Amino acid sequence: MENMFILRAPQGANKKKTIIGRGRSSGTGGTSGRGNKGQKSRSGGGVRLGFEGGQTPLFRRLPSRGFSNAYFKVDYTVINLSDLERVYSSGETVDYNTLVAKGLVKKSETLVKLLATGSLTKKLTVSVDKVSEAAKSAVEKAGGTVTAVQNS
Repeated sequence: MENMFILRAPQGANKKKTIIGRGRSSGTGGTSGRGNKGQKSRSGGGVRLGFEGGQTPLFRRLPSRGFSNAYFKVDYTVINLSDLERVYSSGETVDYNTLVAKGLVKKSETLVKLLATGSLTKKLTVSVDKVSEAAKSAVEKAGGTVTAVQNS
């Protein structure tokens, strides 16, 4: 047992919890750090988030005009050619099920888009939701075929 190292937290990392309301000599007695009187000194007292003492709060003073398209945004899981080159062997089929099986796509992610980052030398049959034009030409150049629901 010569080279035994004992794991310890550095000095000052673990501090004792401050106990309040235990007499004046404790340093946090008396009003227990709440000050004298007022709404915040009372039990259950305090104001909600954004409250400005009766003044019209900032979030109500600002206009709420405009339209956001964020509700209709379609999220694609991005797969690159370099990922296909790394995981697949020549002659295999790339589709949603094989992507999930090989760990490139999580089961909760539903839409997949193939992008042309990296290079591809293997002949693959690709069937995904969306394919970029550069990725499509790279797969076809390697001797594979591409099937996509929508191209862009």
